[in-house]
This record gives sequence, structure tokens and C-alpha cells, in this order.
Amino acid sequence: MPFVKGKSGNPAGRKPGALTKQDKLRAQIAEGVPDILKAMQQKAEDGDTAAAKLLLDRVLPSLKTVDAPAPLALGTGPANLTGAATAVLAALASGSATPDQAASFAAVLASLARVKEVCELTERIEALERATTTTQKAP
Repeated sequence: MPFVKGKSGNPAGRKPGALTKQDKLRAQIAEGVPDILKAMQQKAEDGDTAAAKLLLDRVLPSLKTVDAPAPLALGTGPANLTGAATAVLAALASGSATPDQAASFAAVLASLARVKEVCELTERIEALERATTTTQKAP
């Protein structure tokens, strides 16, 4: 029977409470979890470092660094990119910014420099086009 657009092949849908294969598999695994954990714990206690690492990674995940805000006095406007880069290096050297923060600041400054460069090139091209148009119109 071909597919008819807008008409379901199973209009009644799945019966309430019907379990999918995934639900059944999860239920079976859930039944065995306490025994699995006991076995893993016993292996870890017996010196199995892989079992110990697996258990500890799940119970005590590794700590992740959290950056605190690191305000910088960068000056005003995009014209002072060199001063801003110097401020980032000074903050890194003094310890008021972490290496990750300094790298993030430097990436932002690099993006800002590219934007400034594109804006300046656009202005120069527009000025050249205006000059060319004016020169061509003159008799």
C-alpha cells in the first residue's frame, strides 16, 4: 500500500505503556546495576586501577578551571590596539589575568584589528572610486 500524504499508517499510535526495545534494554541493565557496581568496587579494592579510575571519574569528576572576571583598562575605541595588547600582556605578567583569559583577550583584539583593517580598506576603495568617477566626468 503506497504512502498517502497526510494519512498515518498507524492512526491509533503506540498503545499506552508499550515499551520500546530501548526501554526494555535499559530496564534490564538497571536491574543489574547494583551488582555491577559491587563488582567494580571489589576490582578497584583488589588493585584494578582501571576500575578505580572509572568509579572515581563517575563519583568525583575532574575539576575544571573557572575564570573570574578580569577587568582591563584598554582605553577607548579601536584606535588603541597596541595599548590594549600591552595591557593584556601586563595583566598576564602581573597575574591579574590567567593565560586562558589573556589568550581570549588577544583573540578579541585580533578580530577587532581585522574589522578595523576591513573598514579602513573599504573607506580607501570608496574614496578611490569617488576620485575616479570625478576624474572621468571632467571634460
